[in-house]
Amino acid sequence: MTNPPAQPFAPIHGVMTVPPDPFGDARGRFMETFRAEWFPQVTWDRLQSNRSDSSAGVLRGLHYHFKQVDYWFPVMGFIRVGLVDLRRSSPTYLRSVSLDLDGDNPMGLFIPEGVAHGFAALTDCTLMYIVNNYYDGGADEFGIAWNDPQAAIDWGVAEPALSARDRSNPLIADIPPEHQPR
Repeated sequence: MTNPPAQPFAPIHGVMTVPPDPFGDARGRFMETFRAEWFPQVTWDRLQSNRSDSSAGVLRGLHYHFKQVDYWFPVMGFIRVGLVDLRRSSPTYLRSVSLDLDGDNPMGLFIPEGVAHGFAALTDCTLMYIVNNYYDGGADEFGIAWNDPQAAIDWGVAEPALSARDRSNPLIADIPPEHQPR
């Protein structure tokens, strides 16, 4: 069983969605959620898989990396993903968009380097995600303000619960030059 190929997500260059191809019967349901071969443009030799559990009202992000791509797959609950293209060389530079993902009707989401990403938990949720580089203690962890008016993302949460780090992320206009994706 193989999923259909990853499909470009038109609003932001390089972002891709992967619709699963579930198989179900009276016993339940099975689906492949990830194959490295779906993303031949990426080296997956330092593969790390993570799980994020969030309560309704939590907002995580917006984060971006220079040396890491993310592949997200919701397994429970409903999230609103926010994406902002920070890559100066991209044809969709500074474009922002939101996308709803649901564990009951899952879809994979591939996020390339330099695209800021985050999500608001609209219900209690579990998100599985795979990255192509091990966590490095924060050396490749950057962020922008979740409520940056330049991004103008409608998160669907009026007063989100945020980490201290996410509360202190700068506006896009205030990203230091050395932290700006190319």
